[in-house]
Amino acid sequence: MTLLDKDGVHLTVDDSVATVTLTNPDKRNAQSFATWRALTEAGRALPGSVRVVVLRAQGKSFSAGLDRRAFTPEGFDGEPSFPELARRSDAELDAVIAGYQEAFTWWRRPDLVSVAAVQGHAIGAGFQLALACDLRVCADDAQFAMRETSLGLVPDLTGTHPLVSLVGYGRALEICLTGRFVHAEEAERIGLANLVVPAAELDAAARDLTAALLAAPRDAVIETKALLRGAGERTYEEQRAAERAAQARRLRDLTGVAE
Repeated sequence: MTLLDKDGVHLTVDDSVATVTLTNPDKRNAQSFATWRALTEAGRALPGSVRVVVLRAQGKSFSAGLDRRAFTPEGFDGEPSFPELARRSDAELDAVIAGYQEAFTWWRRPDLVSVAAVQGHAIGAGFQLALACDLRVCADDAQFAMRETSLGLVPDLTGTHPLVSLVGYGRALEICLTGRFVHAEEAERIGLANLVVPAAELDAAARDLTAALLAAPRDAVIETKALLRGAGERTYEEQRAAERAAQARRLRDLTGVAE
């Protein structure tokens, strides 16, 4: 069932699986402000039955990043240009960027597991969109690069936190400041990619992973995701306590015993 098809974003839902597809292959799925609004809308449109969201892209590249028109003085038709944004107050500019970030935040919702299927180039905003997902399955031709710093900007679409969490501060700094490509083999080795497969097998690998993710009961998945997501911010003893509390909830739920 198709729930959304606009501005280069297509959303379908099949029972517990949603698929978000970037559909502008002629521009290597370059993103615009309209793309981000559509991605935000896709997240809001998900029915409660959805457990896994797969993010994929048509064509040879996952996403070449922000459409270069954004960097021209005129920007996108009907949208504020960068010079216009720069003239706004701190509060107004903060609100605008926060709105853009919404397209990248919902993928980590506690009740979902999101999987990015990445082929070809994932640059800048494309890299950050892949990082927004919980898991990444990559074709062997995948290439990641964070180019914002080389343009005089910073990565501001929520990608810095997961990047540091996945590869560590030193490597994240080097990747961002040099803007170099991280190829699929390295991405798997340093933890950016959960799995690398031949390009022809990417969709099948994403389907297999989705099926595996759906095999466990939903409530157990939600509790486990919450435990793992919070582990880095808790002490060892706090994590032990969180495990005990989560297990108590699961035991009571499974046995029908009220708290």
